Amino acid sequence: MSAPMLNERDLAFYLYELFDTQALCQRERYQDHDKQTFDEVINTAKTIAEKYFMPIRQKLDVHQPTFDGTKVHLIDEMKPAYDALNESGLPSACADYEFNGMQLPPIVSSIAGAYLSIAGGNAVGYSMLTTANANLLAAHGSDELIEKWVVPLREGRYAGTMAMTEPDCGSGLADLTTSASKDEQGNYRITGSKIFISGGDHDLSENIVHLVLARIKGAPKGIKGISLFVVPKFLVNEDGTIGDSNEVALSGLFHKMGGRAHTSTALSFGEDQGAIGYLVGEENKGLQYMFHMMNEARILVGTGAAVIANAGYQYSLDYAKNRPQGRLPSSKDPLSPMVSIIEHADVRRMLLAQKAYAEGAMALVLYGAQLSDDEKTAQTQEQKDHAHLLLDFLTPIIKTWPSEYGPKANDLAIQVLGGHGYINEHPVEMFYRDNRLNPIHEGTTGIQSLDLLARKVVMNKQAGYKATIVEIEKTIQQASAHESLAQYTQQLTNALNTLNKTTVFLLQSMATKDIDLVLANSVQYLSMFGHVIIAWLWLKKAVLANQALATSQHEEEQAFYQGKLQATQYFYRYELPQISLWAETLLSLDDTTMTMQENWF
Repeated sequence: MSAPMLNERDLAFYLYELFDTQALCQRERYQDHDKQTFDEVINTAKTIAEKYFMPIRQKLDVHQPTFDGTKVHLIDEMKPAYDALNESGLPSACADYEFNGMQLPPIVSSIAGAYLSIAGGNAVGYSMLTTANANLLAAHGSDELIEKWVVPLREGRYAGTMAMTEPDCGSGLADLTTSASKDEQGNYRITGSKIFISGGDHDLSENIVHLVLARIKGAPKGIKGISLFVVPKFLVNEDGTIGDSNEVALSGLFHKMGGRAHTSTALSFGEDQGAIGYLVGEENKGLQYMFHMMNEARILVGTGAAVIANAGYQYSLDYAKNRPQGRLPSSKDPLSPMVSIIEHADVRRMLLAQKAYAEGAMALVLYGAQLSDDEKTAQTQEQKDHAHLLLDFLTPIIKTWPSEYGPKANDLAIQVLGGHGYINEHPVEMFYRDNRLNPIHEGTTGIQSLDLLARKVVMNKQAGYKATIVEIEKTIQQASAHESLAQYTQQLTNALNTLNKTTVFLLQSMATKDIDLVLANSVQYLSMFGHVIIAWLWLKKAVLANQALATSQHEEEQAFYQGKLQATQYFYRYELPQISLWAETLLSLDDTTMTMQENWF
């Protein structure tokens, strides 16, 4: 089938209507760019996706990486695709010119990357993690580290990873045991094991730069004693050539349900004298530095989830328009022509739900990309600080809501195709498998919910929470000028009241009651807050759609904006009411899960 990867009209809506990306060209960093260059970059990404990744998408999924005991093997076609991507400069699109970058706005890079993610799946994860690795080092590394590692990472000659998880220490990083000690020459020697390291070994690049969390001997226990080190697969000679092996050994590969092109590895560091590691920043501040990459990775995870959801939606929409089957219940003539399945109400329900989830998630992650830009390039320090406040607060939602509802959208895409959705002749089952990792990746849904309720809401006297509510209230005020949107402004106002009431109650309860009980249903709080945020973004889109319909004369454009309004209606009627049930559970401090006993299972 020739379904489009993405709806190009929808991408233009995000770029030039919802987020007004052209206005960014007035900022000093982007003064060399305009709408034409933005569109050219996105078209370049689409071309690479179609030429190099789309033809091997299924092969990457079917033929997982293998390990022969010495080295990892990927399919032969992966290397040319990887090289073409690096040669395009797209992985470093947002980087400074001096580091081989294009100084593009993150929102443009995100949309360009969407095409690559749909066509290549997790195969583009090698480049994405490399970029995040380089960004961390550029922000926190010394000039020497930047020169030695960031430059080749930006050029694509080296690849990068983040190495945190250990066999006996998952998300509880306070208990990690990987150690660092100084040898007689003053070098740090790293010893330990890490698992689930994405891109931990492969044959795509000259070298692999691992960012490793370890505890220097004698450091405080817990997270306060964690340091961060650059630990390359190979040492690098003074002239920049690749040197000896650095005692980073591949113990084995994990075989995944989805995202199979991106190796998931178990690594052993320093089995002999210890792998040489280069300290990033100061000792015992490693987790603080790693959060730079972790937060970027969380936004990447949310973005990937939104993108895959949109891919499944576009594919199932195209299928539904072109698949004749059955007749409407009102048709009494068995000899009448069959109708396309999009004519059936339940298929439209599933497509509309996908549209609400996928496009809502896409608006959220692009909003996050814009905030990440504003905190660095906005015109005033006050605007930068405000963007940082919002992004820091919303990161758990940006990561989690698309990760939870993206797979739900992909599940519906499979259902639209029926039996054809369950076989690998169509990609929707692969989309689901690929997307199912995202609720786990970079902090599970439960971890993100604890971060939101127990940490982000209360930080700085609820500054992030209050700033987010103000942004929502601004849109409600704007939408109140449109009589046809009155039902939504009232619903969202009521939803905000429910959210505020629930938040006040939970914060008071955390101070006076058993905190374990209060946080037992934190996932419901995250779900509730996420739905309010998505409802807010749909209202923003509805305002733009209403304004456009007042002047649009073209039938195709009118249909596009009517679709926005109908998806808004769906979300407000089918999804937003669920927050009342979540609030009821939270306000009652329901103890069902807490009082369940281990031996009752």
